[in-house]
Amino acid sequence: MQTETVGAATLETWTPEEVARAFAADEIVVIDVRTPQEYMFEHIEGALLAPMAFIDAKKLPGQSDKRILFHCGSGMRSERVARMAIEAGYDRIAHMGGGFGAWKAAQLPYIGTNMGTGAPQRVG
Repeated sequence: MQTETVGAATLETWTPEEVARAFAADEIVVIDVRTPQEYMFEHIEGALLAPMAFIDAKKLPGQSDKRILFHCGSGMRSERVARMAIEAGYDRIAHMGGGFGAWKAAQLPYIGTNMGTGAPQRVG
């Protein structure tokens, strides 16, 4: 995990492997900030969808039970949303570096679309 101090807050950038471990242990909530179309095509199983265009960082839940971790396709949008959360008053927030592309490159499991039937299917 890489950390960056942003004012009095800490922005954490997690690797896909760190995300997978923490998510499996129920230590984090993964929020996918991609578009609904991207999410429907392929996504991390169990990740919540909250497209960047619709997020109001001031309305995010607290992190008393689980850390919030954002992810997108490449890490750009999720970092932007994480910085928005810091501006909204969160003092420690995380995103996944490299996004869903890095998740797939690490060969971690996800829900994809069966191109023959259009149905969702587990990959990996």
